[in-house]
Amino acid sequence: MNCLVTGATGFIGTALCKALQHRGDSVRAYSRSGAALPDGTPSTAVDLQHSRLGLADLRGIDVVFHLAGVAHQHADDALYEQLNVRATLALADACLCAGVSHFVFLSSVKAMGAATNPAPREENDCSDPADAYGRSKRAAEQGLLDLCRGRMAVTVIRPALVYGQDARGNLALLDHWARRGMPRPPPGGERSMVSRSDLVALLGIVADRQGIAPHIWIATDGEAYSSRQVYDTLRQMHGLEPGRAWWPRWLWRVGAAALDRVRPGGAPHWDKLFGTELYSNQAVVRDTAWRPRLTLADALAAGGEGR
Repeated sequence: MNCLVTGATGFIGTALCKALQHRGDSVRAYSRSGAALPDGTPSTAVDLQHSRLGLADLRGIDVVFHLAGVAHQHADDALYEQLNVRATLALADACLCAGVSHFVFLSSVKAMGAATNPAPREENDCSDPADAYGRSKRAAEQGLLDLCRGRMAVTVIRPALVYGQDARGNLALLDHWARRGMPRPPPGGERSMVSRSDLVALLGIVADRQGIAPHIWIATDGEAYSSRQVYDTLRQMHGLEPGRAWWPRWLWRVGAAALDRVRPGGAPHWDKLFGTELYSNQAVVRDTAWRPRLTLADALAAGGEGR
């Protein structure tokens, strides 16, 4: 199969390119920087904020994996709209012109908006997203379905928080915290997550499906993790003794409120740390051959993500 991957040098893109090559697929890698993949394979530089892929880039491609975009960072709303929505739809339109048969879009559970209850959410259990990132992912999803329905297969994957070796974002921040002996978080709250390895396996499986009916699936490992559990797992991974919960709960609330003032926008930091955000993987497990293999402890163990 001839594959094209955008965001190829990112945390998920590098692993996806490696997995596709390992199973014998041909891969064209595109990234904003044009940096090489870890194995030395070159990627082609393209800044989707200002450039577009053309027919020459897409000719002969069977499946496009669109991973590029603005992720969890504080950016202007206009940038989310430009990169996560307009660039996505422009790429899909070019795929239609080039005869690409399948467009796989890496979205996010944030496209589903805030939960209305603590039960694990299914694909149709959505509310209006509260932040620009979630709104842009939802708009891109809907735009793809409208543009490509009946013309090209579209698969949307909504992963929960992705973990693995060298993870970034909030997980990297918590790892930094755990290694430096910061206080152990109080109990409370649970959230869904998924390993990078399992997510990459799912992307490969859905790319092989037949037909052009659109699908949207949530990807989680089926577990529920509290901030305390993640902290304890990270400490154990580094060979450290369990941390001490020497901050009272009220001080955590004060600290979260201070972060809200310093970094406004999006969900309150208390909710990010101790809220409940659970999602169900039952639909994708029912509809495909995919089964998550790893938990957080497995994936963060030495060499665990590769097994």
